[in-house]
Amino acid sequence: MSRAMVPSQQKLAEKLTILNDRGRGMLTRIYNIKKMLTNTDSKPPFLSDKSLESAFKYLLKKFPNIDNHAGALQVINNIKQDVVKSLSLYYFTFVDIMDFKDHVVDLLTTIDACQVHMDITLNYDLTLNYLNLISTYVSIMILVSRVEDRRVVLSLYNVAYEYLHASSDPSFPRLGQMVIDYDIPLRKLSEEFVPHSRVLVPAIMSLHKIYPKRNLPADQMRATGFLSLLAEPPKIMNVPNTDMVQCEYLSVDAMERWIIFSMLLCHQYLQEAQLWDLWKTALQSGYIVQLCRDEVLHIHSYITSFFEGLKGHNMSKRITEVRDLQHQALQSAPGIHRERRKFLRSALKELALIYTDQPGLLGPKGLYVFQGLAVARDEIHWLLRHFDNPPSKRHNVKLSQEDFVDRQLPELLFNMEELKSLVRKYNQVVQRYYVQYLAGFDSVLLNQLIQNLAHCPEDESVILSSLYNTIAALSVKQVEANEVFDLRGIRLDWFRLQAYTGVSRAGLVLRDHQDLGKHLNMIIYHTKMVDYLDELLNETGDLSIYCFYTQIFEHQFKQCMEFPAQHRYSIVFPIICGHFMNATHELCPEERHSIGTTSVQYAHWFLKEMSDEVNQVITAICEEQCMLNYKLLPKHSAASILQSSNKHKKKQDKKKNQGPEEEKPGMESARKNRENFTRMDKLHMALTELCYAINYCNVIQVWEHGFVPREFFIQHLETRFNKALVGMMMYNPDTSEIAKPSELLSSVKAIMSVLQGLENYVQIDIARVFNSVLPQQTQATDSFNGEKTITANYTNWYLEVLLRRVTVNMGHIVYSPNHKAFVTVAQDNNSKENLYLAAEEYADLTELRALAELIGPYGMRYLGERLMGHVASQVEELKKLVIQNKEVLFNMRTSFDKPEVMRDLFRRLGNVDSVLMRMTIIGILLSYRSLAQEALLDVLEDRIPFLMASVQDLQHFVPNMKDTKVVNEMASAAGLSCDIDPLLISALRSQKNVANESDYELACLLMVFVAVSIPTLAKKDFSVFKASLEGNLNNSHCLAKAVNQIAGALFTIHGPGDVSDRLQEFLALASSSLLRLGQSQEQDKETVRNRESVYILLDLIVQESPYLTMDLLESCFPYALLRNAYHTVYKASAVDN
Repeated sequence: MSRAMVPSQQKLAEKLTILNDRGRGMLTRIYNIKKMLTNTDSKPPFLSDKSLESAFKYLLKKFPNIDNHAGALQVINNIKQDVVKSLSLYYFTFVDIMDFKDHVVDLLTTIDACQVHMDITLNYDLTLNYLNLISTYVSIMILVSRVEDRRVVLSLYNVAYEYLHASSDPSFPRLGQMVIDYDIPLRKLSEEFVPHSRVLVPAIMSLHKIYPKRNLPADQMRATGFLSLLAEPPKIMNVPNTDMVQCEYLSVDAMERWIIFSMLLCHQYLQEAQLWDLWKTALQSGYIVQLCRDEVLHIHSYITSFFEGLKGHNMSKRITEVRDLQHQALQSAPGIHRERRKFLRSALKELALIYTDQPGLLGPKGLYVFQGLAVARDEIHWLLRHFDNPPSKRHNVKLSQEDFVDRQLPELLFNMEELKSLVRKYNQVVQRYYVQYLAGFDSVLLNQLIQNLAHCPEDESVILSSLYNTIAALSVKQVEANEVFDLRGIRLDWFRLQAYTGVSRAGLVLRDHQDLGKHLNMIIYHTKMVDYLDELLNETGDLSIYCFYTQIFEHQFKQCMEFPAQHRYSIVFPIICGHFMNATHELCPEERHSIGTTSVQYAHWFLKEMSDEVNQVITAICEEQCMLNYKLLPKHSAASILQSSNKHKKKQDKKKNQGPEEEKPGMESARKNRENFTRMDKLHMALTELCYAINYCNVIQVWEHGFVPREFFIQHLETRFNKALVGMMMYNPDTSEIAKPSELLSSVKAIMSVLQGLENYVQIDIARVFNSVLPQQTQATDSFNGEKTITANYTNWYLEVLLRRVTVNMGHIVYSPNHKAFVTVAQDNNSKENLYLAAEEYADLTELRALAELIGPYGMRYLGERLMGHVASQVEELKKLVIQNKEVLFNMRTSFDKPEVMRDLFRRLGNVDSVLMRMTIIGILLSYRSLAQEALLDVLEDRIPFLMASVQDLQHFVPNMKDTKVVNEMASAAGLSCDIDPLLISALRSQKNVANESDYELACLLMVFVAVSIPTLAKKDFSVFKASLEGNLNNSHCLAKAVNQIAGALFTIHGPGDVSDRLQEFLALASSSLLRLGQSQEQDKETVRNRESVYILLDLIVQESPYLTMDLLESCFPYALLRNAYHTVYKASAVDN
């Protein structure tokens, strides 16, 4: 028997390691089963089936001895396949828990038999794993007892299994007995642990050396200089003086669980002073104990009910003590933990600042990081479980919400992440320090301690020699060569050695050589600092618990976004989402997807909300800047000009008429007092804080996804900027209101200057945002969500509102070549919609330059294409009118030198006014097009002068050949004028042939129609030529452009290239018709009252044409008539003025 109990053959270290890992897996699985059976959506549907209720009642009543032939169970036979398939996961989880229980009991019995000595400060790993195993085991058995429908699930599976296989599952009898035994788990467990108490109680007693020191209130932490690097400046480079280094960052939560569960199992030992002290402190620290994730116990009530159920023990005194401790916990614990969180905020911030400035301190003082993380992690766990589980109202204790709603918690979370990021960033600094420490000091001291051993058995000697040789062989060169360290062997050897030397009859008894044990614990910590840093950070600073408190997580984030002082810490929330996967276990793979999806969704939501918040602040700043910019517009200088022009008036008059003086632009920046905090100050402060958060880290890794906060921000900024551009147009299709292009451009520049300033706050390329958004506004729809753009809205407005009014309300809006604008000369009192529209404020060269700058060459081309579409539709209608009068026009074309015949033919001509009106409309559209082209040319010559010079050279020097079309298209797109507009040619070319007529012949007859119709303009009132505008009130001067462009386009497309000949023919017809107008009788004054204005039109046609010359005009129309006409109209205009 003695040979069977040789410690090295019991594999205590290996068994503890494996069973602890398996225990965590079992705890995760039973937790998930409990959650699934509690939730009606996730549990198998037949468990909620009303028709099976009688079967379930029978199963509960007879459990575990169930007769499968009972009539009540026959309904299960119909669904046996479904039951076995759906419940197998549940059933075999309970079977696995039973196996786990058997192994734990076996191992604990072996440890008892070996009489292992447990001391957390000496054999740290052995004691830690032993206590963790007991805590996990108790938690599993309590959770098993809390699973709803466990008896129904197990017996239902067994019945269905027997129906399928004609025999019951072999595990079911023992499983049923286990469920009954552990119905009140602590009763059975406390009986089990009577023999184990000889090992367990000393292990808990050893916590008395560390737990009271770790569970201090905030004021004592401050007084002792806990976590302060600056408390003793001379010792700042020294390693912390402690002989139980790993206990310094041991979780207080875990210790409290060990104490409470162990003392419940060994409650008869509570009379010992040290154990009572630990028990009392643990129960005063809080009133909720975690079992697994968000599964908790209201511990005082649970203990009370357990003690009350113990028969044969006089527990009334203990019950009273527990109730008193509960009252104290409810009264004082929330305030103590609140103050501790407050202390940790400043302490961790100080650490982060010092380590950032002096990263070399992470070597000697690295322990402070893990101490701080562990304490902060415990405080956050405490807050979450206590906030989510308020005490019962029957305790009559009013808790202060301020103790639980911590508005500054994000700062604490952020400081934790900051410390972790510093350790990861400077991991080589830490590695260098501890590699040198291990090789230069630890190995030397270990060798001395080994030499001092009086007797050392062979197994222990081999392990100690191996430990020494491994650490002595470490070198800084390995760090410099980026060699991957793996010192797990050292740690497992020391764990084994603890098991060998902890038994009562060991050849080398560790408690007799405490210096060796404590030094080896120190060595293990140092090895972890070399190759186990990430795991150590996870062990001390893991916040995956938030995955199970998502409502509180959301609430804390919203609170953070509402509190400007915490804005900069908001980035910690998506970072914490990266911790969620730490909560998973390989024994429960089915939950990985749901937890991973949750983490990704929350990270996405947090970053989206942060980006929206930043964009709202930016939008508010942009609005302020736009308002300031609006005040600087030229139109607002009128009041100042008027005020300065009235200075010569008497002072008395001034005083009488003086109203409140308007604040001049720039006054808002004059500060009388630095303490005055303006709205802009607040906005810039908020922007600074939020941008700090966005800029904090490059990538956040969340479950195989990489989130880039800056990219998130840029995407949302682009969308917001895109919407803002269209929104600033203030386009209202119902009332046809729209912002002037110059004012919109001014606002856009103001916004762009604000956005350019963002580069001072966050590392983004704002030019990329501009390059992404602004070109989209040159298209008809954007690519973000297919909305209409600035180009589409302005195109629609100019064509459907402004130019429509020009063409419909003849005599009210005139195109003025002199002003290079459309000018409103009269208001239509019958139309309300005209009251607010002054055409010159929207369609002059300044506004069109602003439009060209806004929508660029692409947008102007789109505008031109839409405009030419309207021109083409008018040409289509003109062709129809020509076809109606085809015969008359044919005769007129051949009889233009026969006045009498022409007069008779003209009387037979129909739709003369319609032809002139449509040609005038075309002329107005083309005049607008030429004005827009000129504006575009001005802008491009200013913005890209060298490129424009090349385009002009190409246009000028490329000969007339097949490339001419391409060059003309390029020149037209750049705003250069072409003899014939390429867009007009492509618009007319796309038309279908009208009634199979010859297009060339129709074009010739159209020119005849226009030429012979021109004299009829003389009798129209609005044909009068205004010298100040250099145009006719009915825009008939636009016919010059219409005739030349339409003729050029039609004869280029359909004719043999005889544009010049056809225009000469037109000139001959028009001049002979006008000369006949001059021969009219005096009594026919009505017909010729605006004759001179129409004569000028002939001159304008020739001036506008690249094909006609003044010589040609003079050969068929006397120049004296033109000179007299100009003299007459200018004289009349002077009289009118």
